[in-house]
Amino acid sequence: MRTNLDAQVTSASSRILFLPNSSRTAASVLDNGRQEVGTLLVMQSYDGRSGAYIDQSGGVVALTDTETSSLVGSVDPGGWGTVSVAGLGEYRVKLQGATGYLYYIVGMPTSELSSTVAQILTTVTLLTLGGLLVLAAVIAIVIRRSLKPLRSVADTAARVAAQPLDSGDVTISERVPASEADASDEIGRVGAALNTLLDHVDTSLAARQRNEERMRAFVADASHELRTPLAAIRGYSELSLKALSLGGGEGATTAQIEAGAQHSQHGLERIQAASLRMTTLVEDLLLLARLDEGKELVYGAVDLTRVAVDSVADAQAAGPDHEWIIEVGEEPVIVAGDGARLHQVMANLLANARVHTPEGTRVTTTVRIEDGDAVVRVADDGPGIDPAVADELFERFARADSSRARQTGGTGLGLSIAKAIATAHDGTLSVESEPGATVFEMRLPARPETPAC
Repeated sequence: MRTNLDAQVTSASSRILFLPNSSRTAASVLDNGRQEVGTLLVMQSYDGRSGAYIDQSGGVVALTDTETSSLVGSVDPGGWGTVSVAGLGEYRVKLQGATGYLYYIVGMPTSELSSTVAQILTTVTLLTLGGLLVLAAVIAIVIRRSLKPLRSVADTAARVAAQPLDSGDVTISERVPASEADASDEIGRVGAALNTLLDHVDTSLAARQRNEERMRAFVADASHELRTPLAAIRGYSELSLKALSLGGGEGATTAQIEAGAQHSQHGLERIQAASLRMTTLVEDLLLLARLDEGKELVYGAVDLTRVAVDSVADAQAAGPDHEWIIEVGEEPVIVAGDGARLHQVMANLLANARVHTPEGTRVTTTVRIEDGDAVVRVADDGPGIDPAVADELFERFARADSSRARQTGGTGLGLSIAKAIATAHDGTLSVESEPGATVFEMRLPARPETPAC
């Protein structure tokens, strides 16, 4: 900018025309030339010092002696200078010599330069502010778009929080949209994690509901099972009391007394049978509760081969009309567990095979080691399990035979107890059945017969 202004001053100096016959004053020189508005001229000749400038209207205005002296005193000896003229402002001036003159000074106002600089500064400021505003808008848009998945996560969490989850059949269907749950970026991982959490919570709530329904069914079944022997006890006790009153009254004959005694004895026998059945049921329920709590087991080294041999021998004595086969290896199969409870599982599986299959059915019991597990299988070639009850076979009070007779129906707790015992031993109990082939399999962690030191 300063270079351009200096070029203007040099150009104005080259246009100064000194006429020999004109009055030797700055005003006369400027009046005879074609100078730009604002051009300043100070002349020092033998006739004296004078100064003038061209105002905005193009007229020539003479400077006072005081203004001229002040201007001359401010000029740099090197020829260039920037001076301030009272009432005119700041000028860029150049000192030169000429024929017939000692020197002359030509100047141009710096107001244009200041105006240009001011415009540039204003432009730069406006552009900077505009750029900052645009940048702020872009950043706001980017942040808003980046945080959109988080808002979706918050909205989803708020909707889930508004649902009643404390009771009843509850299903959480709310999920963060898949487009905002992209696990490839950090913010999307939050949505994906929330969806995973909601899946787990939904699964847990469904399991809780199933457990509640199972518990209600369990309580109903237990109440039904207990109601039958209690009703029998009450009925036979009332019958026995009535028989005693008839046989023991005044004037009762010997025959009436004997009949009353017989009825009382029969009633007491039925009361005893009902109480035993109720005791067995209560003990089974108590055993299940203790197994669920991780209690009731006494651990030790158990030879499953010996347990299988003894259980098959007992089953053969109870069901001589069936064909009993046992297949075991020469080496014992050792597990860490409760021998009495594992014997109970074996006895239950063999009893089911005996009770729910016709005479002549072949029942095969095998014990072996497979993939580091002790595996016990009880297989029969009977008619198989009804598919309608196969999925609920290990549920409490489930029966393949709907009869309530003790010989066939039972209480429906045997297989559920067997599965609970297997689970308490960190094992599994499963069944596969089709007509002609039913296999119950118990798989337990095995251990070597002689532990390594």
